[in-house]
Amino acid sequence: MKELWAKFRTVFFSIQSKIAFYPSLFAVFGFLLAFVMIYAENRGVSAYLMENTPTLVVNNGDTALTILSACITGLISMMVFSFSMVMVLLNQASTNFSPRLLPGLISNKKHQVILGVYLATILYCIFIAISIQPDGEDYQVPGFSVLMGIIFTVICMGAFIYFIHTISQSIQINNILDGIYQTAKKRLNYLIEDPADTTGSFPDSKDWPEFYAEKSGYFQHLNLENLKAICDKKKINLHILPVKGVFVLKGIPLLKTSKKIDEEAFQEIRDSIVFSRGELVSRNYALAFKQITEIIVKAMSPGINDPGTAMNGIDYLTELWAMRMQKNDFSVHITNENNKIKIDVISFEELMYNVMASLRTYCKQDITIVQKLGLMFYYLQTQESIDPDFYKVIDKEAQTLLLDAYKEITNPIDQKILKGISEKLHLKIDP
Repeated sequence: MKELWAKFRTVFFSIQSKIAFYPSLFAVFGFLLAFVMIYAENRGVSAYLMENTPTLVVNNGDTALTILSACITGLISMMVFSFSMVMVLLNQASTNFSPRLLPGLISNKKHQVILGVYLATILYCIFIAISIQPDGEDYQVPGFSVLMGIIFTVICMGAFIYFIHTISQSIQINNILDGIYQTAKKRLNYLIEDPADTTGSFPDSKDWPEFYAEKSGYFQHLNLENLKAICDKKKINLHILPVKGVFVLKGIPLLKTSKKIDEEAFQEIRDSIVFSRGELVSRNYALAFKQITEIIVKAMSPGINDPGTAMNGIDYLTELWAMRMQKNDFSVHITNENNKIKIDVISFEELMYNVMASLRTYCKQDITIVQKLGLMFYYLQTQESIDPDFYKVIDKEAQTLLLDAYKEITNPIDQKILKGISEKLHLKIDP
């Protein structure tokens, strides 16, 4: 039972980010509700209401069909418009900011739920309309079901107003940046509080048997509880080799075990590792650094030339770096029977180099952005860190940025500002 639940969670994590996930669930609910209401009508619910509250029941078949047809037509129009707005949002985000933002925007549950409410109500009204017998007796008209269809349509109208509000907010870059930051912050806090970050000992896995990836895809997530159960069952230690978020190619080493295991056990472990063709910040905080960096780089491109957005992005990066300094560069989990699972993570040094390499290339000629980055490094120098070596990484990247900027910026006044930044950071510029 536990293994079945673990497989269900693995499948759920792989499909919940799809734009059709929640609309499909709501559509099924609307379809089933229609048949429940038809069954209730056959049991006489409308006849009972007709006797007690006749003002709430539509007792004319033609009127009921007219109302339901108007509801269906209006809801289809609203749904088409809403889908069009979502496509406009995705297109603008991809063009103006970064294509990497699309998986996060598509997985926005608010938009999915609203579209699902539309779809459920449309299906409900269609099947209720089919059940109407306009030439029959009054009790043969599903008056109560029609009333419910009207109520659901009114709810859809309220959802449409809310949708217009959220879509107008979602398309603003400040809200996009804040959404990325909040998601990454939540993930980082979870990892920082994870006891695995304080457990550093793990056996040397250099000579352990290797197992290879059977298909390509982004390493998005793993079912840790299932892996712990497998390790206890097989009495093994486990080393997951790829860093979460990287694209794993078919045939490269995927994991190592402390002793040889059979093919069935490997498949159990393999089924606990989720691969996908997309990436989500909620499962990989490092993606937030990439997305914000790409937004900054795009903002500094000649075609857009928006240093204000770049500065906002640097502010969010600064906060995320300060949080990342509280996390170890390793993750070792201990099972119930003291077996161990090591998960390789992207190091602080590698992550900062990847971010700053892009920012140096596109921002080194702008003194205002260099000043903002200098302020970021100064702030990070004053923050507590779980590893003293992180400060060396910060100083190294700051000095590299200032050296590149000093070579690119030739104005004497701006060079004086660069020297002031280096002195504040206790660094020496030696072009």
